[in-house]
Amino acid sequence: MAVLKTKKEPRKEYLSVKDLEKILDSCTLRLSQINEVWPNIFIGNVAIAQNRSTLQKLGVTHVLNAAHSKRGSIGDHRFYGNSFVYYGIPAEDSTHFDLDVYFKPAADFIHKALKQPDGKILVHCIMGMSRSSTLVLAYLMLYCHIPLHCALQKVIQKRAIYPNRNFLALLLDLDLQLKRKQKTWKTCLIL
Repeated sequence: MAVLKTKKEPRKEYLSVKDLEKILDSCTLRLSQINEVWPNIFIGNVAIAQNRSTLQKLGVTHVLNAAHSKRGSIGDHRFYGNSFVYYGIPAEDSTHFDLDVYFKPAADFIHKALKQPDGKILVHCIMGMSRSSTLVLAYLMLYCHIPLHCALQKVIQKRAIYPNRNFLALLLDLDLQLKRKQKTWKTCLIL
């Protein structure tokens, strides 16, 4: 009996933006106003963010606005008052905006919200597809130690998202930094 040898595909060490877009393209969900993408983390659009009564019914306690002070996004401290803890990031959904400077502050805010008794957070931008999802993915990578491709796969099971190419590249950089840090820690533990 002859044994057929198959050529093994070389294992890719690093993902590209194109690889991430293929993962995103595999999502079959339709975009909706709000979805719980991780326990007590919601991603939504600006319309749901401006509906305080719906947010209260959902038990949302914190709001992270990734489109703070942008046209159409009226949410701010005055709008929410004492009903919600608010944090605004004036991000642009563009190919040149450095959203990565907000990865850690946004992740810290999400983490603090989830540590509160009954804490639930809405992360939103205008459509709830690019800026907000990028910040949630950064949180999952930084605090839950989930690699980017796994975080993407988890989120698209719950919501149709599509971070722009620039944000995907920034997330890839974060993923690489975290992998390098993990390897350094493993090396230190071995020594």
